[in-house]
Amino acid sequence: MLTKRIIPCLDVRNGRVVKGQKFENITDVDSPADLAEFYSKNGADELVFYDITASNEGRDISLAFVEKVATTLPIPFCVGGGIRTIEDFMTALDKGADKVSINSAAVKNPQLIKDAADKFGSQCVVLSLDAKKNEQGIYKIYINGGRTETELEAVKWAIKGVELGAGEIVVNSIDEDGMKKGYDIELLKMITEAVNVPVIASGGAGTKEHFYEAICDANVDGVLAASVFHFGEIFINELKPESVTRIVKNFQNP
Repeated sequence: MLTKRIIPCLDVRNGRVVKGQKFENITDVDSPADLAEFYSKNGADELVFYDITASNEGRDISLAFVEKVATTLPIPFCVGGGIRTIEDFMTALDKGADKVSINSAAVKNPQLIKDAADKFGSQCVVLSLDAKKNEQGIYKIYINGGRTETELEAVKWAIKGVELGAGEIVVNSIDEDGMKKGYDIELLKMITEAVNVPVIASGGAGTKEHFYEAICDANVDGVLAASVFHFGEIFINELKPESVTRIVKNFQNP
């Protein structure tokens, strides 16, 4: 089994890292640079920074902190939120990001995925899916920071995104976001079985077992979390005493 990635997610608003529940009840946490340094020193494999209000406010992503982070951070990181054009991709990558995540803009203009993959390589293009199950049991895609429902079905959109050139899929369950009741395993399994690129689980981690369930039961390539890391409820080195592979094996064979 390949080593799985542990990825802290830093939601950024007005230059500060914040966190909420189901995209609401936002509270302040810390500065992006300070948290990035802390997580890097404590075993994170990657980091993700999301400007959580850029798309809804119709503005460009705020990248003021990215250059500072890039000069000191020895691990890869991804940025997203408010990315709408190839020029936005170029700016984020020029400032030091290793990957760029798109969500709302990709839904509105799927050609952006292909254009970005052609210009920068699929490895730089991350398609982020904010999904929520409706009353019919269908997972629908939401945009604008989880505020606007679309007609897209999550699995079909993931497949289309990969066909257009996305090199990685981040699957965030709006229902589970910040709730700490576990990742949406049903949704994750549907996505991992449908695409042949790395899939990252997001939304719902509350215990160490939740990380293992996503890796073992849904076969994700990485697990992303925010609250449990930000507030010291779980430390990354607790998930990786030697490697995530060893932890997963222990979980499978207690």
